[in-house]
Amino acid sequence: MNSMNTVAPRPTSYPVRDLLIADRADILLLKDQVEDVQSLFALLSPHHNVHTFMDAHAALHHVAAGHQIDLILLNVEMPSSEARELCRALRKRTELQDIPIISLTERENLHELGFGLPTGADDYIAKPLTSAILLARVANHVSHGRVMRLMANQNDALDHRIAERTAQLAQRNEELQATLRQLAKTQDVTIVAFSSLAETRDNDTGRHLRRTQRYVRELALALRDNPEYAPSLDDEAVELIYKSAPLHDIGKVAIPDHILLKQGPLTPAEFEIMKTHPEHGFRAISAAEASLGESNSFLHVAREIAYGHHEKWNGSGYPNGLSGVAIPLAARLMAIADVYDALTSRRVYKSSMPHERAAGIIAGGRGSHFDPAIVDSFFRIEQKFAEIANDLADSQAG
Repeated sequence: MNSMNTVAPRPTSYPVRDLLIADRADILLLKDQVEDVQSLFALLSPHHNVHTFMDAHAALHHVAAGHQIDLILLNVEMPSSEARELCRALRKRTELQDIPIISLTERENLHELGFGLPTGADDYIAKPLTSAILLARVANHVSHGRVMRLMANQNDALDHRIAERTAQLAQRNEELQATLRQLAKTQDVTIVAFSSLAETRDNDTGRHLRRTQRYVRELALALRDNPEYAPSLDDEAVELIYKSAPLHDIGKVAIPDHILLKQGPLTPAEFEIMKTHPEHGFRAISAAEASLGESNSFLHVAREIAYGHHEKWNGSGYPNGLSGVAIPLAARLMAIADVYDALTSRRVYKSSMPHERAAGIIAGGRGSHFDPAIVDSFFRIEQKFAEIANDLADSQAG
């Protein structure tokens, strides 16, 4: 008897009603002898649909055509090696991998059959057959096979639903990430726009914003080498400080032109008015936070920088006279960046100061104006400050 090894696609799922409610099973009876066909058919056909084949090719063609099979009965008298090969051939068919196979054999041939996993059969029934035993064993395997296939079908359906849902979530996540990237880009542009609005009313230039941003980021990254400060300066915190830095002087939009644009030293009274710009910035950003109805990390850091970048380590700054670590860390970083830029930038009322001299002034403010740890970090990377000042000098175009 020839075996067939063609691999066919897995059959579609059987309806639950067909699997569990229908009493009659579809049994494929494969024989290599004519004898016993009528007796087997007579025993099984009152209870099940029996499809009898004398040739393996015809039987497998029947299966490949999509006919439902619940059980395979092998009533063969071939040598044990050929019987094993037949079982293996049946098992190679995708449609039959979950279908129970029962071997019918003479009792004296059981040792030759070598029944077990090597044959691919699930059970055997020794001849001579009795109706009760045959029907009971058939019913048991049919029921078990149907349950196993139902579970497999349900698992397949569940896997399919999970795959579909995963794909949907991945698509939504991709869309969300694209939206968030766009929002972040919009936020960055908005920050620059509002910050530039303040700069247009000041003697400073737009490059002041870019320089102080980069100074602050370099300082924050350098300060991470200090174990005391490292936990507060993860990548997200550094990015928030960097993006919030341009809003440090947003409150200057509330300062009168005759003070903000004065080309010369301010009088004490004018300076007192100028000193109110951190409070104006604080109120503007706080109002933006309140309009959101919830806490916003970006606006929180921006508010801290705008309100606290003129505070001094020894408590002599403004507007609140805060000292030491009571001054928010972002504001302490901004204080050095802002002062360095003011010293090294040219204005209509003053010349730019060389890096070495500006660095000396910052060194002199260690422990009085500035956080000592941040000053120490500044001197570890002061060359980067000099490079930024040179790269973004106001005299350059763009």
